[in-house]
Amino acid sequence: MDSARPGNPGHRLHGPWLWLAVLGGFAVMVAGYYTLPVETFGPERPVLSWLSLLCALALLGGLLVRQIQLVLLDSDRGRPGVVIIMLIFLSLVVFASAYLGLSRQRGQFSGLSTHTDALYFTVVTLATIGYGDIHPTGQDARLVVMVQVGYNLVFLATGASALTLRARGRATTRIRSHTAPPHGEESDPPATFPA
Repeated sequence: MDSARPGNPGHRLHGPWLWLAVLGGFAVMVAGYYTLPVETFGPERPVLSWLSLLCALALLGGLLVRQIQLVLLDSDRGRPGVVIIMLIFLSLVVFASAYLGLSRQRGQFSGLSTHTDALYFTVVTLATIGYGDIHPTGQDARLVVMVQVGYNLVFLATGASALTLRARGRATTRIRSHTAPPHGEESDPPATFPA
């Protein structure tokens, strides 16, 4: 019985199935973000808005730290590399939602009024590009931008570094396994040329 086939017990997604699952996860997050009831957050419920943001960031931060540990321990349990990518994307959605909620409060943002504006601003802030077409003008918005920059530096940069380290280690292992002589055989002696 082939355990690599979807639907079988002990199944782990591989190859195209894994990437379909990742794309499906992204699609669900984007759909959830664009259907987010904006009126739930914002100036009418500041305590709920701030608590939701802080709890979401604490949860995401804890999950990222755990997955980073698994990557550094070279564990494949639960596909930590894929989970880190999904958590990074989810953190973008959380910050974009926070910016969207803040944009409903007068004087917090200039140029931000839609879901796409908020997601765009979050990605631009993550990439440290700063085009200037959308910018925070209020104290709350500036505070959240500073939190995002700090969060990016601590969690997202560490997650990306762990993934890079893992990919480099795996590539080195593959190269060595392809260039090493088969077990029990010695490599050919170096060629000598007559003088």
